[in-house]
Amino acid sequence: MAAVAERTFIAIKPDGVQRGLVGEIIKRFEQKGFKLVAMKLIHASEDVLREHYIDLKDRPFYDGLVQYMHSGPVVAMVWEGLNVVKTGRVMLGETNPVDSKPGTIRGDLCVQVGRNIIHGSDSVESAETEINLWFTPEELVDYRSCAHEWIYE
Repeated sequence: MAAVAERTFIAIKPDGVQRGLVGEIIKRFEQKGFKLVAMKLIHASEDVLREHYIDLKDRPFYDGLVQYMHSGPVVAMVWEGLNVVKTGRVMLGETNPVDSKPGTIRGDLCVQVGRNIIHGSDSVESAETEINLWFTPEELVDYRSCAHEWIYE
């Protein structure tokens, strides 16, 4: 089932790490049934962050966003599963926590857009680009979860 192998990039931003929300966020993805295939705690370089947010380079908040993301450690992850990109975005909630529904990560755990604790790829294409920016192929672990048969029919 090729669709099950879809991957997304999820990053817990410095505010999420500092607030001790890493375990809560990982728990939500695990409980949903997605498979963690890569994870690292990293103090991302400004170069990586500028490349990651390149599509926002002309926005007035670009430099501040890069500085904020460089201000502390980030937990970079790759999750795998059926429709993981779209479902992951739904789980995150809206970019602005005020617009996020209760039950979403941002709806439950955030107050302000500038401190929205998490990033998730917005398309399969951007997920591939982001995964390749943050991880080497050797860092992606390919395995079959023993829960696979209990998640997928």
